[in-house]
Amino acid sequence: MAVQINPSILSADFARLADEAKAVEGADWLHVDVMDNHFVPNLTLGVPVVESLASATDTPLDCHLMIEAPDRWAPQYVEAGASSVTFHVEAAAAPVRLAREIRAKGARASMALRPATPIEPYEDLLPELDMLLIMTVEPGFGGQAFLDIMLPKIRRTRELISKHGLDLWLQIDGGVSAATIERCAEAGADVFVAGSAVYGADDPAEAVRGLRAQAEAATAGATWGCGH
Repeated sequence: MAVQINPSILSADFARLADEAKAVEGADWLHVDVMDNHFVPNLTLGVPVVESLASATDTPLDCHLMIEAPDRWAPQYVEAGASSVTFHVEAAAAPVRLAREIRAKGARASMALRPATPIEPYEDLLPELDMLLIMTVEPGFGGQAFLDIMLPKIRRTRELISKHGLDLWLQIDGGVSAATIERCAEAGADVFVAGSAVYGADDPAEAVRGLRAQAEAATAGATWGCGH
């Protein structure tokens, strides 16, 4: 699959979300961070805002649930209009059942791992997913510096995906910018969440195009990207 760029509205102007969505119409997805002030120490938005945003843009919504009890709440985000829903494996009671329920409702199912959570214990779950998200900062706040120590984890995850011959997207979130995206692409990521690097730019749409070009060039030169 091709490189995908997902601007994070966590870095957008919440008073102008419809306009901010239009400002990045060339993006593949809009990344929506949902935080409950329990699983992470921040509170953002919920189902009603996702529902309103879904009706205001044609760009599909990629909802990242940084919340407790995702087994209970995740299906509601599909019903609100999300085309992809990500739950954290650290919070899910039954991740396989939840992934299947999200898929059954018509959305892509994604599982996220915090920086300290290894991928290896979840190898057998990968076929149940459409995407895996590796956090490259501690979840909770935008604008954090990228954690270089996550690059080996990205590589190991890409190796597991290849080992099983899966059509599984590998997303990264946290500190993605012009200075870091090439290293992540070379390591094996193909879906990139970028917040301040996009919405902090004078021209968000141009920032999306620039990040995409960098990631595509790095992927083309990577061993894992051959024939990708």
